[in-house]
Amino acid sequence: MVKDFSLFTSPGMERMPNGDPHAAVACLHNGPRIFYSPCNTRDGRGTWVIVRAQDQRKLLQDTGTFSSHRSLFASALGENWPLIPLELDPPAHSVFRSLLNPLLSPRRIMELEPAVRDRAIALISKISASSTSCDILTDFAFPFAVSIFLRLLGLSDERLNTFVGWGKDLLHGDGIRRTAAARTILAFIDELAAMRRKEPADDFMTFVVQAKVDGRLLRDQEIHGIGVLLFVAGLDTVATAIGFDLAYLARNPTEQELLRSKPDRIVLAAEELLRAYSTVQMIRVATKDINFEGAPIRKGDYISCATMIANRDPVEFENPNTIDLAREDNRHTAFAYGPHRCLGSHLARREIVIGLEEWLSRIPDFRIKDGTAPITYGGHVFGMENLILDWS
Repeated sequence: MVKDFSLFTSPGMERMPNGDPHAAVACLHNGPRIFYSPCNTRDGRGTWVIVRAQDQRKLLQDTGTFSSHRSLFASALGENWPLIPLELDPPAHSVFRSLLNPLLSPRRIMELEPAVRDRAIALISKISASSTSCDILTDFAFPFAVSIFLRLLGLSDERLNTFVGWGKDLLHGDGIRRTAAARTILAFIDELAAMRRKEPADDFMTFVVQAKVDGRLLRDQEIHGIGVLLFVAGLDTVATAIGFDLAYLARNPTEQELLRSKPDRIVLAAEELLRAYSTVQMIRVATKDINFEGAPIRKGDYISCATMIANRDPVEFENPNTIDLAREDNRHTAFAYGPHRCLGSHLARREIVIGLEEWLSRIPDFRIKDGTAPITYGGHVFGMENLILDWS
């Protein structure tokens, strides 16, 4: 049951021009439904890899057997505290999830939507007024997604590029850069929390420092856990999703023109692109010895539920490696599954849809610029850079 595979180092996962890490992991469906990888984390730790979507859903629902607490961020600091609510198990998870749900509810996202759209329009208008090409991630996707996250925190865009750099070092850097970024981000969260205690505002951090659970204010580590999770989640995933989406449309001009002429199809298309280009793996830790679908998992073992693998499952999706922008009943797990389904999924969906709508309505037929090649890479979060689009 041991297979030489890693989301970080296997063929297709390395940084490479015109790579396709999603196609590389799709090949796992030709093998066993569960196997053990001796090296499948950033720090070289082994994990069980759950290949089938059905098995991932079953595992992610069983929070008693498979814990979310693995101190993904704190471990970079040699500490042991959870990202909240992502790394909390029930019943504590439910308490904090209920506390935070209203901040990212569908109603709250509807209130934010005009600001999200205005930001997209401003960025795209600036790009189109000055050039006929751009680096889509640097010039649009990251400034767009990160500025929305900064708005939630009640901050201006002045330090946007600095925050993006911290996020890249944390998620994709080596050990030294990752640790340095973790310390910097934590210091920033502490500084922001202290400021909001003295100067409250109508923003996320003010809510957190004033919130109470069980009749008490949140402890420092709880504020760390909530603040860091918002910071990390807001920096990378939405921007990367927009990058993969626009790369696909740049390579498929017929589908690009279809969405441009029929923008009402963009919502459905965005769901298919989320499925095909999922970017995150979830890690769980076994709380006891268990035989899971034939796998002899032992207490303390790490288990990987990678969305990019499950969402290419031929048992779950007809022709999973074919991108069908009209695919319906799309049961993808790009935002995870079960109690820990992504708290920010409503916001992420609207950002992606609005980004595509405004880009397609304002930029004419675009393609990947001749002589350039986007670079892709695997890892805990799949990524892309150097996507130069041209519409000259």
